Amino acid sequence: MLNPIWLKTFVTVATSSSFTEAGRRLGLTQSSVSDHIRRLEESTGRRLFVRDTHSLALTADGESLLVHARLILEAHARAEAQLSAPRLRGRVRFGTSDDLAMGPLPDMLAAFRNQHPEVELEITIGLTSELYRRFDNGDLDLIVGKRWPGEQRGQPILRVPLVWLGRPESVVDLSQPLPLILLPEPSVTRAAVLNTLGVAGYHWRIVCTSGSHAGCMAAARGGLGLTVLPQTMMSRELSLPLNHASLPVFPVVEYVVLGARRLSRPADSLLQILLASELYLR
Repeated sequence: MLNPIWLKTFVTVATSSSFTEAGRRLGLTQSSVSDHIRRLEESTGRRLFVRDTHSLALTADGESLLVHARLILEAHARAEAQLSAPRLRGRVRFGTSDDLAMGPLPDMLAAFRNQHPEVELEITIGLTSELYRRFDNGDLDLIVGKRWPGEQRGQPILRVPLVWLGRPESVVDLSQPLPLILLPEPSVTRAAVLNTLGVAGYHWRIVCTSGSHAGCMAAARGGLGLTVLPQTMMSRELSLPLNHASLPVFPVVEYVVLGARRLSRPADSLLQILLASELYLR
């Protein structure tokens, strides 16, 4: 068994000139230092140091153990810091768009729950425009949503291309107006789609409007028409039309995180998890 106390003594000896110097750094007697090293060598069944009255050096096994010992002690320190820290309590009012909620966001929320099990999460899912309105009214502490072109608010955390999606193996009849399934106004995605089609000179007709990405996906799976969603939402049930190369290419959408001017500790902790996650643009 690799006792953390012995490992700490071992690392200190390895970076010291002698057992005496290591004892001084650790506040231990030389005999205690020697005892820790002896027990560690017995536990591992390996000789860790070559020493005589004038020199001290690591063996090959000692050098290998030094790498692992440092990693173990770092992990041990992190665990102690987390478990000894006072548990956060309170509530975080968090808003997000449903495309993120159905995609990569759940992993981030799980990480937050594991770290702060006593914090209440109040999650609001809605269109970006609604999230901004509620945030500005003080109803939400933290939001993640799309940013309008030219908008400066928020910290960018993710950029994703918009793509055409429909039933698998579908072919778009380019001789007819494109049958669109879109979010209602005001919507960053809807504006991007209609602006792109208008500039490209395409004709379209809106066959279905849904207040959520989930509704748009259901309509597209049902064969009502084509929807345009972030590339992360492609699946076996929704895929690119076979002739998608003949259709206009949409711009990349940018997701941002926006926090209140004075965040509570629980809300700031969630913000830091989001910024440290795979969502964050590195």
